[in-house]
Parts: sequence; C-alpha cells; structure tokens
Amino acid sequence: MALDMEGMMKELRGTYASGKPKSYEWRVSQLRALLKIADHHEKEIAEALRCDLNKPDHESFVYEIASMKSSCQLALKQLKGWMKPEKVKTSLTTFPSSGEIVSEPLGVTLVISAWNFPFLLSLDPVIGAIAAGNAVVLKPSEIAPATSAVLSKLLGEYMDTSAVKVVEGAVPETTALLEQKWDKIFYTGNGKVGRIVLTAAAKHLTPVVLELGGKSPVVVDKNINLKVAVRRIIGGKWGCNNGQACVSPDYLITTKDNASQLVNALKSELEAFYGKDPLKSEDLSRIVNSNHFNRLKNLLDDEKVSGKIVHGGQRDKTNLKIAPTIMLDVPGDSLVMNEEIFGPLLPILTVYKVEDSIDLINAREKPLAAYLFTNDKRLKEQFIRNVSAGGLVVNDTILHLAEHSLPFGGVGESGMGAYHGKFSFDAFSHKKAVLQRSFAGDVPARYPPYTSGKLKFLKALLNGDLVGLIRALIGW
Repeated sequence: MALDMEGMMKELRGTYASGKPKSYEWRVSQLRALLKIADHHEKEIAEALRCDLNKPDHESFVYEIASMKSSCQLALKQLKGWMKPEKVKTSLTTFPSSGEIVSEPLGVTLVISAWNFPFLLSLDPVIGAIAAGNAVVLKPSEIAPATSAVLSKLLGEYMDTSAVKVVEGAVPETTALLEQKWDKIFYTGNGKVGRIVLTAAAKHLTPVVLELGGKSPVVVDKNINLKVAVRRIIGGKWGCNNGQACVSPDYLITTKDNASQLVNALKSELEAFYGKDPLKSEDLSRIVNSNHFNRLKNLLDDEKVSGKIVHGGQRDKTNLKIAPTIMLDVPGDSLVMNEEIFGPLLPILTVYKVEDSIDLINAREKPLAAYLFTNDKRLKEQFIRNVSAGGLVVNDTILHLAEHSLPFGGVGESGMGAYHGKFSFDAFSHKKAVLQRSFAGDVPARYPPYTSGKLKFLKALLNGDLVGLIRALIGW
C-alpha cells in the first residue's frame, strides 16, 4: 500500500501545532516508553540483530541496547535542566536589561538511520528529537530489515503515533520523505547519500546533521603496553561489528622497526579471541549482505595487495563471512586505501618516524575518528593539536562514543553537526535569544534629531569609555 505522505505530514504538523510535544510531561512519557521497549523486548531486539548481521548477543547488548538505554536514562535525568532558559549577562549598551537563551523545538523532524547498528543509530537521534520537544519520523535502514520491522512494530505499540512515526522501505520511500518540508533532518550513513540528503534539504533551507564516516587511522608508537594496545585495537575493529562501524579503525600506522612486533601481537590476540578458524567463530559478525561482501572481496583481490596479506584473508561467501585480515605495507594507490573499508580488513602503513604519521593522516580527508597509542607526552600534544578529526582517542579506540559529555560528530567529509547527551537535545533545538527591558532607562541619544552631543554620548557608551560618558552627560 502506498504511503500517504501528505496525510502523515498533515497529522504531524497538527500534533506539533497543538503544543503537545513541547510539554515536559509528553517528553518524559515518550522517553519512558523507549526504555520499556529496551527492557521488555531485549531478546526480540537481539534476535533481529542476529538475523540482520549475525551480531553476537554480547555486542547487541553492550553497543546497541545498553547504549540506547543509557542515552534515554540521561535524558530523563537531565531534561528539566536542559529545558530551563540559560541566563546570560547583558552589556551597558542595553542597560537596564536581562538576557536568556531559550531552547525551543524545531518542529517536525526526520531521522534516516544506518544498517550497521540499526537499533542504536535509529533510536539515539530519536531520543534527542523527543527530548527537545519535536515530532519525529524514523526511517530505519532497509538493509537491516529484521531490525527495521521490530522498530516499526514496537514504536507503533509503545509510542504516541500522532507525533512519532516509523516509515519502512527503500529508495522510493526515502526519496518521498526527502521531498517533504522538514524542520531538521538527521542522517547517518555514507557521503554519497549524505550529498543527496543535503541537496534535498537545501530546497527548503532545512538544517541537517550528517553523521558520515571516513578512513579512521590508528597510530601505534613504540615503548607501550603492546598487548593492551592490540586488544583495544581488535575490540574497536573486529569486536565492533567486524569492522562495519563508522568509527572502526580503518588503517594503522607504525614505524618500520615496530611493524613485525605489532603484526605478531595482532595475530596472537586475534587467535585468542576468535580461534584458529575465525570463520567458525560465533563471536564475529557476518558481512551485512552479498553486495558488501563482493565489495570487500574486490579490495582483497586487488593485485596491488595480493602479496601484502600477512594474516587472514579467508572468506565464506555462503555465510557472508570474511576473517580478520591484516595487510602490511600496502601501497597508497591500492583500492583498500582509497575508500572507507567498513569491514574486517586492516592495512598497516609504515613510516620511519612516528611523527610522520601526522602528515600521512592530514594528506587525506578528515576522518570521523583518529586514534593514538603512545606514552610520549609530546607526541600526544602534537597529535591533538595537528590532527583534525571528528573525535580523538589516546590509548584506546571508539570509547569516546560512550561519554555523553563529549559531542560525537564529523568534520569535513566525515560529517557535520554533533549529538550524544545534551548535544542531542541541542541538535534538535533552536537557541532563541530573548532580551527583556523595562520602560525605564530610555536614552534620547538613540533618536533623531541627531546632534554632535548625542553622537559624543553614543561613542563613549558604545566604546565603553566611562570617563567620556560622564563628560558627555555633563556637557563637556
């Protein structure tokens, strides 16, 4: 049955115009409903994630269900404070006056989600939209159909469907949604579709948050706890949806004299985690579909990297599995170094000095994340100062996503705008400036007829010249 887009938008606009979503009580009721979904349907959600991605229950709970609940609980705890107007100081120019910044909802918003973390990346932005008092439409990814169906069913059962709706479907449905006038669009995915979203939004001057990706580098210095570093790299790469994550380590940089030691450590820990035959491991997610499997296969089969594979490379087309794969000293013009990998392949580049890694990173587009493992304070400072990325983590990977006090978002090709914690609330709010004055303190110098005396007074006032102000007032 064709979607009645016009009727849906009319209902959403009407609900928002009624003022219901703006109330504190409504926002709380909807956030609590989202918590109930996570609490009462954990098994059903995990089964959908297993169906879509063969995602281990461990990863489903930690990275999706628990993360979503944490965002929801924080919003419930902090919502009153977020909604309060922020008092600001005013200047002598507007004296006597008071100023405040009022957070108001934007209106009717659209969230277009991704397939790799289809539960979390669908509901995390929705939490922000609801907390800020908006009506919202969620478009889950059709590439994760089981999770999309579960989201549609559960949100239909638990949420206020006059203000919170789910639209399932593929390109035609997404295209139809993008033709509508929204007050904010939040998109998670790749840069190609991001440009389509931005182009559609420009028609209505709709503000957009784009959560994209890129080639997130990991720099590994010498003289560190290599075992811990390698475990954390593996956790962020293969232990996080088998590399199918926007912040997953995409390539690794180390010095030439450290490379063999690093490769051996990676091999050892990978075997400890996934066994001698990782394709049989139940702890490794599969590739999402045959298209992505073939894309990754083409990266592996590139003749420029055929002799560079030092670990892994096994594949199982029937079960859409590719083993954790390490490539050493891959050329810069190889396929694997010219697109975001989004899978279980990890190229390693080598440099003579670890400091050279910064120039190597900066020669590429700005990534969504960049990681550094070192005990060198000077190198840390240099890395933080000179590497532009959506976020940086020193001596770990991906954990900045877990800190709600930090914004999560990209820069340049890796995206625009940020969310998580209060940043989610702010992403779906308009910061309205409010200045209040009484009828006292009216300054005649503002008004015609203009005279040299009035100009002298205003110059002193606007320049903050207290002595000149006094002289102007007494006529000197």
